[in-house]
Order: sequence, then structure tokens, then C-alpha cells
Amino acid sequence: MTSAGIARFTPCDDRTAVGLIGLGLVGTALAGRLLDRGFAIIGYDIDPARIEALVAIGGHPASGPADVARYCSRIFLALMNTSIVQQVIEGPGGMMEATPLPSHILDVSTGNPEETRALAERLRRQGIAFLDCPVSGSSRLIRSGHGVFLVGGRAEDFEFCRDLFEALSARAVHLGPSGSGSKAKLASNLILGLNRAALAEGLVLAEKLGLDLPQFLELLRISPAYSRAVDDKGAKMIQGDFRAEARLSQHHKDLSIILETAESLGLELPLARVHSRVLQEGIESGEGDLDNSAVIRAIRRRTKTSP
Repeated sequence: MTSAGIARFTPCDDRTAVGLIGLGLVGTALAGRLLDRGFAIIGYDIDPARIEALVAIGGHPASGPADVARYCSRIFLALMNTSIVQQVIEGPGGMMEATPLPSHILDVSTGNPEETRALAERLRRQGIAFLDCPVSGSSRLIRSGHGVFLVGGRAEDFEFCRDLFEALSARAVHLGPSGSGSKAKLASNLILGLNRAALAEGLVLAEKLGLDLPQFLELLRISPAYSRAVDDKGAKMIQGDFRAEARLSQHHKDLSIILETAESLGLELPLARVHSRVLQEGIESGEGDLDNSAVIRAIRRRTKTSP
């Protein structure tokens, strides 16, 4: 079934109807969380199967970005990068073709901070508030209300959308003007990804040394080597459960933005470059759509311990 073939919905009240464009892992987690808390979700994705999945959990389908904007004054974007965000807002069939225009756009994508800031300024001149609010945490953490929203934009716009953030998580932090959320997400994702890669490398070494991996994982939890990656990804790594909560290819994309931003600042990030190469090897081995904990497979191949 195509998105155009899905039955149309009844428009809802502005404060309770929330738009959502991008229905991948993160977008679907956001939709489920908001639906559970009484919001109506009007969503769109270029993949008709994702729209059908939204309808199956109680959401309403839209035929495109402009259609979402016609029915919702506040819209979340959960897209791959800033270029796609700009296209969805300003391109043909985009949100700027809607009448009336939305009042607030909340972008949870991991994007380029300077492009985000420039987009926010263009939208401000059109009377639209833009919050860059990427979320730190996998789709599982978002769905359980444990994601952390890193918000950039005007303080009054953050307050206007506080009800949405409170429905999604107890942890939403306003960090400053437009672009601040994107900047914080890049820096925090760098640390998060390296923690995950370090855990994978340590587990492979422990495995090669003949240690009992579940027991070793428990040791890590009470040692100075502990990080949240131990809880979030340790069991997935040792059990080989790579069902996606956050895809390996997604973090590789994030690392590309991180490295490009660092280069523009004249900054060298040697560990991030190594990590990017390891993830690229995983993608070339067909593991891009697996959970990012599958980085352990690439480490095993380098150490020649895989079956």
C-alpha cells in the first residue's frame, strides 16, 4: 500500500496533534511514547511500510511534509542529516508550502551545527521557531523515557514545547542558542561511540584470554572501567544479539559529521578516525543495518578470533 492509499485522518487540536516526519527507529520510538501519553501523531516517511507501521500503533498518515504541516503547528523531524532536514522543510512539497505554516519545528536529527543555525535563522524570519533537539540514547532508551534531549534555540520556544519534552523524557536540557544542541550531540556521540568501541575491544581481548565473558561483564560494572555502554551494549555483544536499536551505519554517519566539523576547526581526532575506519569495515561486511554493538564483529575480524 502506498502512503497516498492510506485512509485520511481527522484533523486534531493544535496542542494535542503532533507532526512527525521520519519514521525510522528513533521516529517510531518518539511516536509510541507520545501516543501513550495522549498525543495524536500525524506522520510521514518516504517508506510506505513505515507509515503503515505508524497507523498500526494508532498514528495518522499524511501524504507528505506539507500535509503534516497543514494539520500540526508543532512538528518533530527524525531524519538522517541536515541536508535532508532542509529538503523536507524548504524543498518541493516541503513544509514551507503548507497553509498555515507550523509554529515550531523540533529537529532530533544529528546535524551540522552551522547549517542548523543558518536554517533556524531563515525560519525565524518566516515566523517559525526551530529547536535543534537531538536525543542521546538508542530507540530503546527513547521508548522507555530515558533518552536525553539536548536542546538549542530560544528559551521561550523551549518552554513552549516543554510539555512535549516532559512527555518524552525527564531529561531535556536547554543548552543555548540555535546549534547548541547539535554541537553537544556531536561531542557526546564521540564519547559514547568510543566507549562502545573500547568495550568491544576489551571483550574481545578477554575472550581471547579465555575469561568467562558474562562474569567479566559483571566485573566491569563494579570497576573503574565501567561506562553506560556496559549496561546498554555489553550483553548484546557477548550474546551476538545485533537486532538494531541504533544502527551501525547511523553512527558511522554521525562520525563523518564529527570529523568534518573537527576539520573545519583545525582539530585532529585520532581515535575517532580509527573508530570510523572500523565501522566502515563493518558496513563493507554487510553489517550496516545491525545494531551498533556489532562493532565487536569488526574487532574480532581484526584479531582473527571470529569463527
